[in-house]
Amino acid sequence: MPLIWCSISGHGYGHAAQVLPVLNELARRVPRLSAILRTTVPASFFEGRLHLDWELRPAEQDIGCVQHGPLKIDAAATWSEHGRFHRSWDAKLDAEVRAIRAARPHLVLSDISYLATAAGAQAGVPTVALGSLSWDLVLAKFADRNSEEHQTLIDRIRRAYAAADVLLRAMPGLPMDAFRRIVDIGPIAQASEPKPAALRQAVGASSEERLVLVGFGGVPLSSLPFQRLEAMAGYRFIFDGSVPASVSRIHAAAPLPFRFNILLASTDLVVSKPGYSTVVEAVTHRKPLVYVRRYNFPDEGPLVDFLHRYGRGAELPMDDFSAGRWEKALDAACAAPEPPAPAPQPMGAADAAEILTQYL
Repeated sequence: MPLIWCSISGHGYGHAAQVLPVLNELARRVPRLSAILRTTVPASFFEGRLHLDWELRPAEQDIGCVQHGPLKIDAAATWSEHGRFHRSWDAKLDAEVRAIRAARPHLVLSDISYLATAAGAQAGVPTVALGSLSWDLVLAKFADRNSEEHQTLIDRIRRAYAAADVLLRAMPGLPMDAFRRIVDIGPIAQASEPKPAALRQAVGASSEERLVLVGFGGVPLSSLPFQRLEAMAGYRFIFDGSVPASVSRIHAAAPLPFRFNILLASTDLVVSKPGYSTVVEAVTHRKPLVYVRRYNFPDEGPLVDFLHRYGRGAELPMDDFSAGRWEKALDAACAAPEPPAPAPQPMGAADAAEILTQYL
């Protein structure tokens, strides 16, 4: 029976959301396909979304970044955690190689753990990376040029990435020149059936109100300027987090019978950071996106460019976001003209599956 060892970075849910459509497309093409998920992403994320036999084997695959909420990266803590992870690198690599060999998969697929690319290659299994960013480029943004430790660690990550047979780079992706071979694929988005009428009924939204999804991914946002949003005429909000009982026009997403991707496809516009899945799915579903930038994460620039070229969007400055001064950005996103260029079809999952079936 064909088996994939699928390593998924546990930094938020973005990498899991990116690899899910690829695994589902593979399952449609490869009979009796199964997967071992090697990640710290909880099983609840995959339940009901992953349409093949799978087994979760939790294990730390990389660090990513240490964050205080979705908008603030703690550079010092990030380097400290990477130092901890790499102090036992040889033992981690040996354990991962032995685990892969014991499972005997046909393919190691990594989005985008460098431990997995190094271990898959050392285990003698075809190893493919998938993604739109790599951790060496993320860390380079925070590196001290005078720190030999920082550069040594980045070099180790690049060598581990270079062990992969190929990188499938999802549009829009970073250069990722650590990989020896790169094949570009289209944008990756989850298939979502919009249900705007059912959603409006569930939250009691009138036809005159714009329905706004506020969601910042797997690193949760702890609070919002709820009273300012409650007083914002003409808008009703769905928040992917806890909502105080004192508000009536802001609704928690969790109790609603819709997954996040269905919410995105069914609302009138979205407020988020410019993350890969959010941007690509907003463009795919022609939803205006109001984004709050961090300005120190390397894929933000390409994602914002992609949004403005193929979709509609407006930036909400961090201070205005925190203070609840959202009206100007929300109105600007809704009033933005249709993009001049047609959006590329989200064929990345099919592109990846066509290549990956050769190994299965």
